[in-house]
Amino acid sequence: MTVLLRTRVTEIGPEVADLAEGGVVILFADGSPPELAEVSVLHKTELGPSDGAPAKGASITLGDVSATITAVGSSAWSKVLEMGHVVISFNGATEAERPGEICASEVDRQALVAALKTGAIITIAA
Repeated sequence: MTVLLRTRVTEIGPEVADLAEGGVVILFADGSPPELAEVSVLHKTELGPSDGAPAKGASITLGDVSATITAVGSSAWSKVLEMGHVVISFNGATEAERPGEICASEVDRQALVAALKTGAIITIAA
């Protein structure tokens, strides 16, 4: 298994739990503007990101929660490379609705909320 991105959660915005209950997690690298930090999981990259985007079937783990990537928007990985930003929708969609979105298989939403805490590791691997 090749790790494409491994990052550590540094801060959880006050509105993150509400979004996660709806199956959406927004990642932003440390140092994002305050208005974005409110809805974002701030993180510091430990490995990667790789030059190549993950493909359908790659895995994503957030703490103890694991899912399979089902779609990658056309600009999603370039935003990860540029600013550590991506929207992850745990909706099982086979086509991303937005260019900056990565879709993944559905997960237990309460487990997702519980997994999002400072120090948690987020990994995308192929």
